[in-house]
Amino acid sequence: MKTVKLLFSFALTATLFTSCYTEVNIDDEPIISINELLNSHELWYVDINRTKGFGETPFLQIAFTISFRNGVIYANNNIVGLGDSGNGFGIDVGTYDAYNMILDVTHDIDGFETFDVFQIDSNTLELYNPNNDTSYFLEGYQRSNFDYDFVFYDNIHYFLQEYEAWEKTYTSSFGAINEFDNENYLQFLSGGNDSTFESSQDDNGTAVNNLTWHYSGIYGVGDVNGDMYLKTLTLDYDFFNNEYFELSVINDEKIELFHPSSETVYEFEGRGYIQYLKTSDTKKGKTNISLDKKRKYRKDKVENPRENTRVK
Repeated sequence: MKTVKLLFSFALTATLFTSCYTEVNIDDEPIISINELLNSHELWYVDINRTKGFGETPFLQIAFTISFRNGVIYANNNIVGLGDSGNGFGIDVGTYDAYNMILDVTHDIDGFETFDVFQIDSNTLELYNPNNDTSYFLEGYQRSNFDYDFVFYDNIHYFLQEYEAWEKTYTSSFGAINEFDNENYLQFLSGGNDSTFESSQDDNGTAVNNLTWHYSGIYGVGDVNGDMYLKTLTLDYDFFNNEYFELSVINDEKIELFHPSSETVYEFEGRGYIQYLKTSDTKKGKTNISLDKKRKYRKDKVENPRENTRVK
């Protein structure tokens, strides 16, 4: 009996030891590094509406997508050329270093920023900036499955702002005569007020820097149910009635405005493309730097679960 008990004890001990050894081995399995994580998707879409916190990180505030490639960070900051610029990656905007789930970025305009990186799921990252207590959420895609068209048409109001002026180049021969026939230029302003427009009756061919803006007001871009490619544009003049149009994009430099009340068709071409990246030239009060354009996000404060969690 004693011999049987000893053999049973030995077998039980061996089983427990083997079990413990296997458990430790599982815990020691390698996990994905931060660089592997950042490179797991070619494009990271900045979901601006999920931003949490009071602060702003300028280069993320204007970017539609960012990409991490061999120490260089790329961004699609403009709607014009989206999907074509830099083979879909956008432009080189700075450098980065990643280690221990920390991301350090040196932006060409905005300088140094540091982030804690949290993996939310297989294709979502949180970048938490401890210096302004604000988190940005990024959704991962490959270029082959990223819907550039959706982002383009979902952000038409930014597209309108990416030219210093839009010049009327065509008016249809059909349609009733109306007051808008006299408007030859439109300008959609970015910056502090994201919904201001100006119009000019100066002659066609006038240099943008020499335009006189005769009228101003508030504009709005709306969706058309069932047609992603068709938008509405309302120009609310300060001292006149509203003008309402159906807006179609012909290409990256040309739009069509259909005026239902007169049934007139107009075409406008962009003049003075504004690329949001590295230049700081000022033209008529419009500065071509990242701070000049900001994508809108939720204004109310949301408590940040990452606040004060970083080890200094």
